[in-house]
Amino acid sequence: MALIIFLLIIIVGVVFVVRTIRSGGGEIQKPKYEYRKKQFFLTRSENEFYKKLVEAVGSEYYVFAQAHLPTLVDHKIRGQDWRAALAHINRKSVDFVLCDKQYISPKLAIELDDSSHERPDRRERDEEVERILKYAGVPLLRFQNHINLNTTEIATQIRSAIN
Repeated sequence: MALIIFLLIIIVGVVFVVRTIRSGGGEIQKPKYEYRKKQFFLTRSENEFYKKLVEAVGSEYYVFAQAHLPTLVDHKIRGQDWRAALAHINRKSVDFVLCDKQYISPKLAIELDDSSHERPDRRERDEEVERILKYAGVPLLRFQNHINLNTTEIATQIRSAIN
């Protein structure tokens, strides 16, 4: 008797799961996640640096924030697995990118490092991002977010890194 009840519970459970997953026509429904607009696009320190960055080079370069690596580097290189190469860079980004105003071509990637960059996992990620950008020909410049630089100092370091 207990075995029959147990089997009935299993069957009912399977039927419930199948009906929940399937919609009309046998298609599997994807979950519908909820999202909310973030209050701020950048952190406070990123926003402060962004303003200085625009003041320092805004007449020369466009400044883009939170740029993902697939928008900066091409992963479709002959002889490599394109899907794997994309997966490797897909969730990686840099804080800022400077692009020329004529072609919107990336000229410099910028990272604003805080204390999280001292963690071993973050160091490993940073080293890999540096390797990828260097190989692709995109210079990377790092600023410590706890150091208060003025726009002249920022502009000087940027020109040095680009040239």
